[in-house]
Amino acid sequence: MEFLYIGIIIFLFCLAISDIIVGVSNDAVNFLNSAVGSKTAKFRNLIIIASIGVFLGASLSNGMMDIARHGIFQPQYFSFAEIVTICLAVMVTDVILLDAFNSRGLPTSTTVSLVFELLGGTVALAMIKNIQTDGALTFAQMINTDKALSVILGIFLSIAIAFVFGMVIQWIVRTIFTFNYKPRMKYLAGVFGGIAVTAIVYFLLIKGLKDSSFMTAEANAWIKEHTGMLVLCLFLGSSVIMQILHWCKVNILKIIVLMGTLSLAMAFAGNDLVNFVGVPLAGFSAWQDYSANGMGVGADNYLMGSLLEPAHTPMIFLILSGATMVFALATSRKARNVINTEVNLTNQNESEASFGTSATGRRLVQIANSFATWLEKVTPLRVRNWIDSRFNKDEAILVKGAAFDQMRAAVNLVVSSLLIALGTSLKLPLSTTFVTFTVAMGTSLMDRAWDRESAVGRVTGMMSVMGGWLLTAVIAFAVCFAIALVMHYGSFVAMILLSIVAMVIIIRSNIKFNKKAHEKEKNKTVFDQMMSSNDPDEVWSLLKNQVKDSTVKELDYVSNYYSNFIDCFVSENLKCLRRHYSTMHAEIDGYKSVRRKEILALKRTDPTVSVQASTWFHLEANNTSQLLYSLKRMSEPCKEHLENNFNPLPKDCAEEFAPASEAFLVLLNKTRAYVDDFNPAAEQQSKELIKDISAYKKEVAVLRKNNLERFNSESDTSNFNIYILYQTILQETQQMADNLKHLIRAYTYLSTVKGK
Repeated sequence: MEFLYIGIIIFLFCLAISDIIVGVSNDAVNFLNSAVGSKTAKFRNLIIIASIGVFLGASLSNGMMDIARHGIFQPQYFSFAEIVTICLAVMVTDVILLDAFNSRGLPTSTTVSLVFELLGGTVALAMIKNIQTDGALTFAQMINTDKALSVILGIFLSIAIAFVFGMVIQWIVRTIFTFNYKPRMKYLAGVFGGIAVTAIVYFLLIKGLKDSSFMTAEANAWIKEHTGMLVLCLFLGSSVIMQILHWCKVNILKIIVLMGTLSLAMAFAGNDLVNFVGVPLAGFSAWQDYSANGMGVGADNYLMGSLLEPAHTPMIFLILSGATMVFALATSRKARNVINTEVNLTNQNESEASFGTSATGRRLVQIANSFATWLEKVTPLRVRNWIDSRFNKDEAILVKGAAFDQMRAAVNLVVSSLLIALGTSLKLPLSTTFVTFTVAMGTSLMDRAWDRESAVGRVTGMMSVMGGWLLTAVIAFAVCFAIALVMHYGSFVAMILLSIVAMVIIIRSNIKFNKKAHEKEKNKTVFDQMMSSNDPDEVWSLLKNQVKDSTVKELDYVSNYYSNFIDCFVSENLKCLRRHYSTMHAEIDGYKSVRRKEILALKRTDPTVSVQASTWFHLEANNTSQLLYSLKRMSEPCKEHLENNFNPLPKDCAEEFAPASEAFLVLLNKTRAYVDDFNPAAEQQSKELIKDISAYKKEVAVLRKNNLERFNSESDTSNFNIYILYQTILQETQQMADNLKHLIRAYTYLSTVKGK
């Protein structure tokens, strides 16, 4: 029995490694977002700086794991076996939950997940013990609910405070410096740099290093007593240094952003380490106590009052944890996925609305627009004009490919650092994840990045992320509650099986994600080039190639789908039809996403070019999408027909339609070849192809007429449904042929539009 517990403790540490990897992948956005979004340095260099901060933060941490030992449950009321069950349930839940958020590119709070997982597992076993003792042990005795309530309070405080402060500070900074900040930096570099460096260092002392292993109680007390003097000396010294560096042509904003990244990384590793290894270390401490004192009592009877003692984490665990964090940061693709979500939502320019739109988002934007209209009316014209002159986005100094400038990046880091440090000193449970995200959203709003074209998408994205935060707490509690119950009643068998399931889920998730990421990278390259280019002619050239590639891809899909659909339907192969139909929605959504990207790129072309191309661009895209919708409209009733086991397509209809379907596939392939090998001089080719399509439409019209005559001439109504369905197939095929004709014409004109 004891060997099984040893195996569980070892597996807890294996899960801890996985948890660090998925946890760091999610939390990397906290300290990398500003530097990545502003392109302050190469991504590789940013990873190196952040890795140094993470390793130092983890290694210098004093390993305060008390929240995992007695922060949520009262260990003196739980046996060793029950503690092991809670620990394993928490780790299994945490790994799966965080990986799910990472795969979807959603930042969440690892602290929230840990607290509510511990709460869910504890409530499950506390409920059992309450029943077993006939109420002698109450929930109030066994559970510390104050911590959970403080976390919930932290969510709402973090969102409200960070968003408001982000907006206010960014408005002040932008009003002073404007988007063309370099001329103002000549006189104000020292002051701005001094404030920024002071805030970052203060944050590092108060939040990042106050609990480090080398920080004694006397040192912390001295810092607390002389905070005012330290802040003043820091401000004066850093102001002088920053002004001198600016005079020496050094980019002080770059220094501020890199310092902020390093300090946030250190604070994250030092303070959030418990979220990843706290539970396994609590389980290990419980095993040490049990193996030394409880063997004779038994795992089910030996109570774990020893966990009430403060944690003392061996340095080797801290160093290994730091090394694992660095590895995760350097290799995780999912970390980039989460970072990209926040960067896209705060982009100064338009970006793809990956979250789409929502009714709530639209309503909130309408309310905001109404308020803005009222504010504009009551603000004097002279004041309005002056403010507008300070927020001229055309003057923005952006590094090529950057989502926002380094001034906003610096403000993001400074405000986040100050708020987290202030919350720590005032004992307000502000979440690092929530603060950094909402500050970034607030500063982007004040920078007027949320224009009318993108506001709804950004608001929807912000609400999706915030909803995910609240959902994290609910899911973490519910899932861990259920898993703890199953493990308690299923004993070692359930523990082993659920642990294996967790690892399988993680492995499959990563394989699937890497495959999708590889496909996205191939499709993303051209779009990134278009959005980062400042040359309208280059954008137009890239866009034409992108339109060609996306059109060819969809024509290939339509041809393959149509061919297989007809074969499946005629042969009454329901399984085959379902398999092909299952790809339809993903294909339509994928093309919508591509089209949104192409529209964004079109806006970046020369105005005269975009005016010429706009009509043909939209006509080409609309006809391409209509091909997909026609497939959907014909295949959906066919699938229902087979599912209901209705009469098959009569032999004479099948034989009649076979040449027509083959002829349509030939037209599809010819259109595909025309688009792929387009030659502006081949005007006659397009005319002949359009002529062939027109002739084909007449042939299908004859088939439709024949089918109606067949239907009207038969007295037997048993084939009513199949004749109607056959008519639908003919009608949609004819419509698709018409779409091909318009697509060819639109693509021809679109491709002949030349750049300036």
